[in-house]
Amino acid sequence: MKLETHIINNTRIAEIVSEEILINSIEEGAQLLVDIYYQDFDRIILYEKNIMPLFFDLKNRIAGEILQKFSNFRVRLAIIGDFKKYESKSVKDFIFESNKNRQINFVSNLEEGLERLS
Repeated sequence: MKLETHIINNTRIAEIVSEEILINSIEEGAQLLVDIYYQDFDRIILYEKNIMPLFFDLKNRIAGEILQKFSNFRVRLAIIGDFKKYESKSVKDFIFESNKNRQINFVSNLEEGLERLS
């Protein structure tokens, strides 16, 4: 895992770069959050490919548990990916509602993620 730092309008944003799945459980999601938070970041960009596919099966509540931890720490998150492939109405609604709040953002590219978080 590599951490890229972006500074926009005096705001530090951490971009997590990895080819591996970094979040395979709620505990790993929480640990990643804490590791980045204690490096003085309150805005994080993460890629969909770094999150286990079960995250997007909302029935198991993994996404809700992990994202609640980000909210509790007041860390804003942008997840970059191709979310059009998810056909479930509940996932589409979840992404839509998350993007309205701007605490948790589902975006299609890095530029959009940086814009949302800055």
